[in-house]
Amino acid sequence: MKSIEQIVLGAALEILAKGDSGWLCTVVKTFGASPRPLGSLLFMDAQGQVFGSLSGGCIEDELLEKLQRGALASDRPEIYEYGVSPEENERFGLPCGGRMQVLVEPMSASSDFCNMLTDLCDAIGSRRAMRRRVNLITGQWQLETMTSAEPLAIIDETLVQDFGPRYRLLLIGANELARCISEIALAMDYRVIVCDPREDRREQWTVVGAELSALMPDEAVSEFADPYTAVITLTHDPRIDDMALMQALLEPLFYVGALGSVRTSAKRRERLKQLDISDEQIDRLYAPVGLAIGSKSAMEIALAIMAQLTQLRSSSMKVVRGG
Repeated sequence: MKSIEQIVLGAALEILAKGDSGWLCTVVKTFGASPRPLGSLLFMDAQGQVFGSLSGGCIEDELLEKLQRGALASDRPEIYEYGVSPEENERFGLPCGGRMQVLVEPMSASSDFCNMLTDLCDAIGSRRAMRRRVNLITGQWQLETMTSAEPLAIIDETLVQDFGPRYRLLLIGANELARCISEIALAMDYRVIVCDPREDRREQWTVVGAELSALMPDEAVSEFADPYTAVITLTHDPRIDDMALMQALLEPLFYVGALGSVRTSAKRRERLKQLDISDEQIDRLYAPVGLAIGSKSAMEIALAIMAQLTQLRSSSMKVVRGG
């Protein structure tokens, strides 16, 4: 499955490569609540085809109206602000008090745009971080290879937008909880890989969009490990879960979690210490996995897990380990 950035930028590349023009629209600033996060993308061609999303549809409709009136940015990028009044909040479907600024960039069928879109799509597809700088006066782009992605910013009349690797979720164990986690994670644009060495469990797996791996757990962790990957063990079988955790705690993963009660998690930590995993490495383990929201059912636990991943990704504060 492709990320939304790949879909939008790929559509832009395809349309420009045919000789047509269009507009790349980016959420560049938000105030209060907003329907889409900073950096959200939309591409609109001259015929009004829309790829991506900026809101629930009302801002898109307003941009289409501008296109039909010939009032959309033509010679240089322009920033439009929405939600400056209660009436606009209601009209554009923004949450109470929410405001956003959208950068609209006119794009022609030039070789420069096509080449840079190609490079950007290739980088995202191969999990390399890349930064684009847009001169807000001239509309010119510059691309730079990065080691990690930073939040979008406007600095001295220049948009600085980083495209990092799509986050990846490796689940150990093809069970009901893995199904619930997969469904939420796929909707949140994670790439999901479910690893289970047990053939009968793999045969029962039915979630469309989640990849299935028959590798041994430690091999799967080694294959997919990078700073944009989370590993979560779900089998309740120490022979499988501990194998994955022993490898995961040695890798530069952004999250390592394990399902289980407080008591089970304490026993797991003791086993890992006996297997020569250091206290510092064990301290990276989120176990019990997920935020402590009193979850009981599989879907509630999945929600708690994905909420913890979201909190960890979006905030620099320490995530509280919970059950």
